[in-house]
Amino acid sequence: MAFERGHYTSYSACGIPYFIGKDVADATTLIARTPEQFRDNQGIDARIGHEVLEINLHRRAVLVRELPTGREIWEEFDQLMIATGATPTRPPLPGIEAQGIHGVQTLDDGLALRAVLERERPGRAVVVGAGYIGLELAEALSAWGVQITVIGRPPAPLPGLDPDMGALIASAMEGFGMDVRMEETVTGFDTHNGQVAAVVTDQATIPTDLVILGLGVAPNTALAAQAGIPLGSSGAVAVDRRLRTGIEGVWAGGDCVEKFHRVSRRHVTLPLGTHANKEGRTAGINLGGGYATFPGVLGTAVTKICDVEVGRTGLGESEAQAAGFDPITAVVDSTTRAGYYPGAKPIRTKLIAERGTGRLLGAQIVGEEGAAKRIDVLSVALWHETPVEELLNIDLSYAPPFSPVWDPVLIAARKAWQAVEADRSRTEPG
Repeated sequence: MAFERGHYTSYSACGIPYFIGKDVADATTLIARTPEQFRDNQGIDARIGHEVLEINLHRRAVLVRELPTGREIWEEFDQLMIATGATPTRPPLPGIEAQGIHGVQTLDDGLALRAVLERERPGRAVVVGAGYIGLELAEALSAWGVQITVIGRPPAPLPGLDPDMGALIASAMEGFGMDVRMEETVTGFDTHNGQVAAVVTDQATIPTDLVILGLGVAPNTALAAQAGIPLGSSGAVAVDRRLRTGIEGVWAGGDCVEKFHRVSRRHVTLPLGTHANKEGRTAGINLGGGYATFPGVLGTAVTKICDVEVGRTGLGESEAQAAGFDPITAVVDSTTRAGYYPGAKPIRTKLIAERGTGRLLGAQIVGEEGAAKRIDVLSVALWHETPVEELLNIDLSYAPPFSPVWDPVLIAARKAWQAVEADRSRTEPG
């Protein structure tokens, strides 16, 4: 499958890469609500510039430092919500503290990086890490005319994809002039007068003017753990379906808590904003005296890298095997519109089903415009434990500007069902 190179603008669903995109001038567009709006519209005292240092469960209070003044105060609580998010991974490698090495998590991080781009106009940048944020930042930097190298340890970009699907992302990025180096490990950074000069890997030394760290995140559980709030098997804060921790009156949600995966039936860490927002709503209803539950996750996500759209949901092949399933797969190439209609673009759809039962376990999509959001159909099917045999007959809409008469989702379901049936025929006695 080949993707044609065309004009593109860096826009991302993740706020910071969006802001770093060259065509976006105003950082205030990333601020959903100000503290004043919270106060005036909802009666919420939202205090920024404050750091919680300690949770004292016996005292039922938190120790807070006012950052502008350094003053520390105790704030008592009847109910406590912990939403400390996740902490970016920053490995203790030689040279990691050099100037020019940026982690990007907050709006201030984005402002600092954009200031560097505007002031210094770097010619080369290395992005360490090939996950969602790393790749979106690579695209944003490329729009500034920076020569990009992406380094990752997995076989292909986007670890949430199977390697055969991730390879399409690497190919597309290379088509946009990026150097994609997978199965390579960063071992340190060369510096000159305190400034990063090169990234050192187990295979090469790569000169650079700028380094972006996109090595993923870990649940930020330090405060909870120090207070004695129980953590789960995944390492994140353990919560029930109502978002209650193991401590009466203490709730938690977002990237710091573990989630129940509806397919693997295991507790996992999945730092996605969609989950965090839903968990916040659930916990808020319960904190206010109502009743709500959060039923779990599938890990559904989409992104855009250059002109390539990506979607995934559920389990990949190796994830399905690790969860105890015996997976069978189907991969189909199709087009986003009827082939004869102007603007039809390539799309590859992969389904992972359970051998024998044909139950859908996961799905992945890589294609051009009109591809990624098809993953939502598969997410709904997965949520309801739909077998691929039922999925292939779902009544999806058709018109040439939007789809072939057999939508790529239905073609993939049909091929998966055929694979399940063929496997049954081979294994049935007599």
